[in-house]
Amino acid sequence: MRLTFLGTGTSHGVPTIDCMVDGYAHCPHGVCLKAQSDPTYRRSRTSLWVHSEAVDLLIDTSQDFYQQVLAHQVRRIDAVLYTHGHADHIYGLPDIRSFCRVQADAIDIYGSVETMATLQQAFGYVFHPPAQVGGGIPQLRCHAIDGPMVLGDLRIEPIPVVHGPLSGCYGYRLNDVAYLPDVHEIPPDSLAHLRDLDLLILNCLRIRPHSTHLSLEESLGYVRALAPRRCLLTHMAHDIDHVRDSSLLPEGVAFAHDGLEIEI
Repeated sequence: MRLTFLGTGTSHGVPTIDCMVDGYAHCPHGVCLKAQSDPTYRRSRTSLWVHSEAVDLLIDTSQDFYQQVLAHQVRRIDAVLYTHGHADHIYGLPDIRSFCRVQADAIDIYGSVETMATLQQAFGYVFHPPAQVGGGIPQLRCHAIDGPMVLGDLRIEPIPVVHGPLSGCYGYRLNDVAYLPDVHEIPPDSLAHLRDLDLLILNCLRIRPHSTHLSLEESLGYVRALAPRRCLLTHMAHDIDHVRDSSLLPEGVAFAHDGLEIEI
């Protein structure tokens, strides 16, 4: 199984528009300015591509979906898992139409009941198309998922997490890899399904606390509790300088970056 980090940033992305507009005067540690010359500092909105022998799976269609699939040569999508219905995780959905056309089939999408409802509300023209349908509407099969399932050679388990007041937010366990990109708390029942992981991919918004996302120390607390063999941190704001702040990480934990590929 190969994992490609299509994006590792927050809803603002890195560099942020506001830092660019004010001349980077207030950017923490100059991260957004560094992103102008060092591509490892650029963070598009968070998404993951999972390529196995039997299936190509996307987790979330971010606002940067178009640029991401071109940059990383994603040639097939068999299914999409949605973590939740926030804009930075869903608004690339219309561009799935290109894969539907080339593959000559509808694509299965999965998420919680709440996330499926959000998608149908946000993209009414896709799920309730007009009588005259042109080439601009992706063909999708929607599935509300609330328990384990199998896609190809992947056993997929939704992991309910707390992300502010939003209901129906999931991370996912894929065989012995877990992906939790937007989370502030992992309930005890969910923690029980995250044991014995080869790789944990976990939200780490910034160093200081945040009301709806994990801070660095909170993320590392879950790493200590779950003891995965390896952990990569994602969904990072411009507050984190992945070079400077690597000194704060224990062995086996690292910051991910856009374009990072991992073989499992």
